[in-house]
Amino acid sequence: QVQLVESGGGLVQPGGSLKLSCGASGSIFNFISKGWYRRTPGKERELVAIILRDGTANYADSVKGRFTISKDDAKNTAYLQMNSLKPEDTAVYYCNVVLPAHPYVYWGQGTQVTVSS
Repeated sequence: QVQLVESGGGLVQPGGSLKLSCGASGSIFNFISKGWYRRTPGKERELVAIILRDGTANYADSVKGRFTISKDDAKNTAYLQMNSLKPEDTAVYYCNVVLPAHPYVYWGQGTQVTVSS
């Protein structure tokens, strides 16, 4: 059984930075990708950033140049460095991991990020 736990969320002023972490317990050595998503009230969950096993990363247009996804496979941890934060980045951020076998996808419980002065 795999469990993902996010941390690092909180309240930050516009223009500030936060770094989210997603620690995984269980066997995910053969993962396909790790990703960060976010959800705001009344909206669908949206992809923020994704990193493949080989380190290739892709980002939503809204965060390109501001957010950086990374991973430390030895620590089973993924990160999301968020800089130049804007009020519209306020959301609950979730991490996931995609595996090649059932159940294929695991999700964390989410961490709240609030950008406000």
